[in-house]
Parts: sequence; structure tokens; C-alpha cells
Amino acid sequence: MTREEITAAITDALGTVLEREVPEATEETRLFDELHLDSTSVLELLMALEDATGIEVDPEDIDMDDFATVGTLASYLESRGPARSAAEHA
Repeated sequence: MTREEITAAITDALGTVLEREVPEATEETRLFDELHLDSTSVLELLMALEDATGIEVDPEDIDMDDFATVGTLASYLESRGPARSAAEHA
């Protein structure tokens, strides 16, 4: 997956977790301050991203700094290795 695809997967997963569209989300969008994520929604977001990207995330391995913005989360997911495309995942 490209960075753009990962960012799109994050935006889609945020929409699912927050139960609303988040078209305003950019790489600079702050997950806690602007979107008001909490610990429960973070876990839901991680599960949704695992399903969408095929990248396995261990909650014990992630640092809260990785959740500062959509962009920092995208960087973290990129660092976890190659993700499957939506076609490969289906």
C-alpha cells in the first residue's frame, strides 16, 4: 500500500469508529484533540486498520506519540511492513 492508501484506510477506519464521516481529516489532524478519540476508540481503530490493511498491530508495541496525528499513525503503519491492498485482503 502507498502512503495515500494507508492514510485513506485510516480516514475510513476513523469514520467507522466514530460513526460519522471525517472528510476534514488530513495528515495533520490530531486524533485526540480534534477527533476526540479515547482508549476504547483507539483499540477499535487498531482492529479496523488491521482488517483494512492486513498490518498486525500489537497494542503493547505502540507508543502514544504514534497517535498524535493521522500522519504519525500512517508512519507507524508504514514502519510495520508491507500492507496488503484491499484486493489482496478480500
